[in-house]
Amino acid sequence: MLSLLKRYRRPIFVGVLLLYPLVAFLLSGRKGRDPNFLDRAIIAVSSPVQQALTTGIEGSVAAVRGYLDLRGVRQENDALRLENLQLRAAVQSLGESRTENERLRKLLGYAETAAGPEIPARVVGVNPVAKLLSVRISSGEKDGVFRGMSVVTPDGIVGQVIRSTGGYADVALITDSQSRVAVRVQRSRARGTASGAGAGPLKLENMLRTEDIENGDIIITAGTDGIYPPGMVVGTVTNLEKKEHGMFQGADIVPAVDTSKLEEVLVVGSPYSAMAPGSTAEGASK
Repeated sequence: MLSLLKRYRRPIFVGVLLLYPLVAFLLSGRKGRDPNFLDRAIIAVSSPVQQALTTGIEGSVAAVRGYLDLRGVRQENDALRLENLQLRAAVQSLGESRTENERLRKLLGYAETAAGPEIPARVVGVNPVAKLLSVRISSGEKDGVFRGMSVVTPDGIVGQVIRSTGGYADVALITDSQSRVAVRVQRSRARGTASGAGAGPLKLENMLRTEDIENGDIIITAGTDGIYPPGMVVGTVTNLEKKEHGMFQGADIVPAVDTSKLEEVLVVGSPYSAMAPGSTAEGASK
């Protein structure tokens, strides 16, 4: 018993000091009395301790409340951040859908005004081999797409079908180095050839030096190569070189269609491509 008192004498002493004012108050009842010397001494000693304990308890309660509030705010911020990401993703998706709808509407409008059947297709692959610039489209023989048919968009020509299977077809782009397109100047009707350079603009060849052509002229298909129907936009003349000697003049042609950004195309079925090897017209004539 004495060992316990010695071990806990300080807490017991503090407890007595704290309890004495309460006990004195309860014993005095409603009859007030002036504090004596002992009361004043105990109050003087216990008041700082009470104040320190009260401050500590209030601080601890405030810290706990602050932590809980902060945790709630953090959770709310996380929820708002997630909602913001979801809304941004939805806005981007709507923007992409709107852009796609505009492209498809433009493609449909062109198909309705063009002569002959047009077969819509999506670009589903790009040939990584630099020797042949081509893309793969989502329509093939079962859809009426055959080798030799031309591929276009409402903005201009894209290329020519070089291979077709049941559900897919490969299209050689006009920018390929082996591509040759018979063209004419829309304004002056002068004829020439647009050749692919593998990258960048097309090259205008076989344009007589005496022909009327200027920078900014629109180049269209001539329809004499048995591939592309006449009157389709190829591109715009730039970097014209009018030579003083020789038979021909040269220029660059900026393609009307950016073949690196193709998404939807039309495969044109025409009397020109119908005569190409592997077409349905050829097969029917045999």
